[in-house]
Amino acid sequence: MSRIRSVAAVPALNRRTLLAATGAVSLSTGIGLALRPDSAAHAATPGQAPVADSLAHNGAEASGVSPLAPAELAPYTRGTTLRGVAAPRSGSSGYRRLGDGPGWKRLVRDELASAKSGRADRRTTLAAFVQLTDLHLMDAQHPLRLEYLRSQNKSAWRPQETLSVAGAVSLIERVNSLRGAPVTGSPLHFVMTTGDNTDNNSKTELEWFLKVMSGGRITPNSGDPRHYEGVQASGLKTYWQPDAALRDADKQLGFPRIEGFLEAAIRELQSPGLKLPWYSTVGNHDALPLGCYGSRGDSYLTDFAVGGKKLMSLPAAECTALQKSIKNGTSPKGKEFRDLLKAHTRDMRSVTPDENRAPFTPAEYLKAHLDPANTGPGPIGHGYSSANLAAGTQYYTFRIAEDVIGVSLDTTDPGGHYAGSIGTAQLRWLEKTLRENKDSYVIVFSHHTSKTMDNGHADPAHPAEKRHGGDDVIALLASFSNVLAWVNGHTHKNEIIPHAAPGNRSFWEICTASHVDFPQLARVIELVDNKDGTLSLFTTLIESAAPHATDFTDLTQTGLAALYRELSFNAPGARTDLSGASRDRNTELVLKKG
Repeated sequence: MSRIRSVAAVPALNRRTLLAATGAVSLSTGIGLALRPDSAAHAATPGQAPVADSLAHNGAEASGVSPLAPAELAPYTRGTTLRGVAAPRSGSSGYRRLGDGPGWKRLVRDELASAKSGRADRRTTLAAFVQLTDLHLMDAQHPLRLEYLRSQNKSAWRPQETLSVAGAVSLIERVNSLRGAPVTGSPLHFVMTTGDNTDNNSKTELEWFLKVMSGGRITPNSGDPRHYEGVQASGLKTYWQPDAALRDADKQLGFPRIEGFLEAAIRELQSPGLKLPWYSTVGNHDALPLGCYGSRGDSYLTDFAVGGKKLMSLPAAECTALQKSIKNGTSPKGKEFRDLLKAHTRDMRSVTPDENRAPFTPAEYLKAHLDPANTGPGPIGHGYSSANLAAGTQYYTFRIAEDVIGVSLDTTDPGGHYAGSIGTAQLRWLEKTLRENKDSYVIVFSHHTSKTMDNGHADPAHPAEKRHGGDDVIALLASFSNVLAWVNGHTHKNEIIPHAAPGNRSFWEICTASHVDFPQLARVIELVDNKDGTLSLFTTLIESAAPHATDFTDLTQTGLAALYRELSFNAPGARTDLSGASRDRNTELVLKKG
């Protein structure tokens, strides 16, 4: 039988535990407090409570009983992709209905260390958490959106986009339903979202994201409070017109007519909020308008975002030119985009102005996280602190468990473009954090992957500061033996990469698919000590709680979440490789560490 030790239970006696037992370390009573940037090097302080320990302490304190070690828990597969995944029921073309498909088996990956027999009976749990990424909570009626690019690129607009909030709430319901970590049975200790929490850098979307995560009522609508005013009610054949009889391009592929869809899509819904402490990492869609423009100082684009005009169609040649400009980053501050909008003023349609659509600044992003109204299950600030606000930074550390810390990076480039990078100051901070926490294992979180960090645009606030890409980050992480994993998103695709280095300095990079594009996933990650000189990271993918099968007459909150998944599967131009290979999904990643 596996000897599973939850970090919420009494920890094994080591140097740090011995100090705590003798009174040298006082545990905080706060839930999962972040390690504040005003402490030395943003690093762990002796008085910092692990997420799970402080969570257990608060639960016991609230109930008026002494904390006890939890009862032994058993592994399970229900509610995970080990048991089953959404899959098409039949056919190979046209609009395909989803149903229950077979699960994905777990694969042992031993590129970085040999998997030794008998480890299942020896292992103890060090940490267990859930990663959400690329929720892309979306104001689908926002005036700045680039839907018209769909005339030349089918994937530039997705038919499911109006339902992003319903889909995200269903994912929260799935996380809340998990009865622990799937492999070890350990309690789950926190949730980390690794960026692109919003889609258009819009205040409406930020409000929706925080209520999805911490709980509350959400009306996923902007502009006219009575009616949807976006492209799906435009009468244009370029877009799926769900309520209309119009034979649009998507209906020609088999998409259904669903009367009442748009009214249901903007109806108020309720998020229960996470039951676990949650932490936040910033992505390019959170930091930049449209995820690519460093245009916050552009008064025209800011006014356009809240104004009463919206462009819904554009000639093919101009679509191609704009898409090329975005891809190549030739206009990172959005000048070419601004000039295009000005040239097409007469082609725009009227919509209801809405001040809440304004882009939010990094300071406003931090303040919203720090607002007590958005604390939910904690911690206050969800990793961010008043010191971040004062310093103008969006990176931090927090203690995950007695011997594990988490590091959240800000890989967005304020200079513009969707690719990532970090400045020299943050790279030096990361190095100092790793060095000063050499007695703790480290899990690094970011939005961008190592392969998507090649953005050299200067930070307008620090124009002389060098920007560093993925290779520099890999080299730094591989120079420390305490780094276990780099967990990220951005690409919307499952991919797990081994980074080999001598001297027990290897680590795994774990990239998880988004929750906006099919297959719409999140990932549970468990860290265990195999008691044989190796560690294992177990990764288990989960879907939202919505049923795989849909009913076009069911426009309830749950029914819409199911449609969100099925529409994403059928979206014209959608990639079919985002699930990754079996080696990128449910895995055991073995690692040798000193």
